[in-house]
Amino acid sequence: MTLLEGAANTLATLSILLAGRNSVHTWWTGMAGCSLFAVLFWQTRLYADVLLQVFFVVASIVGWWHWSRRGAEGDGNVHRTGASALAWMTLAAAVATVGYGTLLHRFTDAYAPFADSFVLAASVLAQLLLMRRRIETWPVWLLVNTVAVPLYASRGLTVTAVLYAAYWVNALVAWRHWVRLSRTEASPA
Repeated sequence: MTLLEGAANTLATLSILLAGRNSVHTWWTGMAGCSLFAVLFWQTRLYADVLLQVFFVVASIVGWWHWSRRGAEGDGNVHRTGASALAWMTLAAAVATVGYGTLLHRFTDAYAPFADSFVLAASVLAQLLLMRRRIETWPVWLLVNTVAVPLYASRGLTVTAVLYAAYWVNALVAWRHWVRLSRTEASPA
């Protein structure tokens, strides 16, 4: 493990744990960790993951703003996504996976372009759901982590792979926590 990999994982882990606890501090810690991961993934030729980290930094700015404001869905409450909206988002992620994977396969020396593109597209979907405090973010993160663990392990990023396995467990725990939060928030006082 390099210092870069260690620092990126430390900040990302803190951010992910804070997200599971529905804390606004998930965003600034995420920005720092994602910036370091962008450099790490560039060095290991996981180009879709580099683009993903750039997206995460921008999304974290928007998420921080959204979670910091009050009123509407910025109230701190978690919500469910409608089935129709979720179906469209899932279809968009699948199309993005195939499209970007094809581009990486044909025009770069990318390692595992389709698996890398799936991690990108599904992470974007999960992040958008997280930004809006949608419960469905957690099962999507489970899928992302299921693919990311072997992908990162195959590139020699052992610490990152182990932490993504832990993030898989965190996603299960956070999913349960957010479901409980949604039931508590829906109950009349």
